[in-house]
Amino acid sequence: MPHTIRELGRELRDRTISPVELTQECLFRIEKLNPELNAFITVLAESALEDARSAEQEIQRGNYRGPLHGIPIGLKDIIDTAGVRTTAASALFKDRIPTEDAEVVRRLRAAGAIILGKQNLHEFAYGGSSMISFFGEVRNPWDTTRIAGGSSGGSAASVAAGLGFAAIGSDTAGSVRLPAAYCGLVGLKPTYGRVSARGVIPLSWSLDHVGPITSSVDDAALLLQVLAGYDADDPASVDMAVPDFVGSLGQFPETLRVGVPRAFFFEDVHAEVAAAIERAIQVFRELHAEVRDMVLEVSTDRTLSSAESYAYHEAFVAKSPELYQPATLSRIKSAANTSAAAALRARRELEAARHFIRGVFEAVDVLLTPTVPIPPPGVGDLKAHSDNLRPAELLMLRNTRPFNVWGIPAISIPCGFTSDNVPIGLQLAAAPWREDVLLQAAQAYEQATD
Repeated sequence: MPHTIRELGRELRDRTISPVELTQECLFRIEKLNPELNAFITVLAESALEDARSAEQEIQRGNYRGPLHGIPIGLKDIIDTAGVRTTAASALFKDRIPTEDAEVVRRLRAAGAIILGKQNLHEFAYGGSSMISFFGEVRNPWDTTRIAGGSSGGSAASVAAGLGFAAIGSDTAGSVRLPAAYCGLVGLKPTYGRVSARGVIPLSWSLDHVGPITSSVDDAALLLQVLAGYDADDPASVDMAVPDFVGSLGQFPETLRVGVPRAFFFEDVHAEVAAAIERAIQVFRELHAEVRDMVLEVSTDRTLSSAESYAYHEAFVAKSPELYQPATLSRIKSAANTSAAAALRARRELEAARHFIRGVFEAVDVLLTPTVPIPPPGVGDLKAHSDNLRPAELLMLRNTRPFNVWGIPAISIPCGFTSDNVPIGLQLAAAPWREDVLLQAAQAYEQATD
């Protein structure tokens, strides 16, 4: 069976396969593999099959909505679904049932996508390992003794294991790109404000992004085409024209300028990861891109994100602290004494950083870094040495977080494997609103290394 949405969409449109068959296959694989991977919290078998039958009938009548019509996908369980519990992987919200779909869910349903269920994550998205969850840790399909990354760990594990053909996650410090890298997938974080975050449980309003996890760059463009667009009811949404991301694929820029910020992003990188990234840089040279080293000023201050997390959780923590996992509670309460002045200064620094990064793209078209400095750690190791969990997460998220601060589009694409046969990710980023250039560069690399 084809594994990309592009290929599946053609066969669904031509009626050589049916949405019901696809959905049944995904549900079979979920039943078989989810007990070990722990990728799904809630499986919507009955409604998924009902929606698949409706999609099949619509396609048979010639009412084909587009490439997502009849495609089974999953949602990170931080994204609201009307009438279906949305837990954020927390006991606090284990029985929370929203009355409205998140805007991204509304768009997916309108495009004909089949929602398979809600996927496991790091509790309240406050971590990069998906080890801390009321429903248990997520495991990596490439090596189930290792983590899948986070916080969208269940979403990435699901796509990697063929439990669905794409997933939608959230990304506040790398939570789409990190698990995509660890699971050998494509993870796209759009420009801040490009995709509505309304109906997505927040971690940090200033840094939260929503994006797809897919098997190919082409599929990421297909998903972004559906997800992108202004939402007047989301204060962070920006009324910016949505270009033809799909149509612009294959148009590799004749004079692509690739910036490589070695300071910070290439420090303390695992040797096999570093070697894979150097090979990727050589691929771009062979594509006739101009590669230049550069230095970027990077802030590691987390005052704003921590303060915003505390602001959202303050009343819940005061009322029901016992319903949080201890590690999550500790992280949230770390900002309890942050002053208003400190938070305001941090917000001003964020605005300055976003102004600064725009100027960088006068000299380059894309930036290139390792997605994650290290291969995925073992679940057992992190359980045995719990004090190492947060430092490990901060290292894993080190290279992705700056792009949330800058608010610019960034993507992780597969970049080979370690000698232990676990995936390595390559991160590319582009100027604000230039997802088209980002996707073109990512696809060119993908096709050159297939």
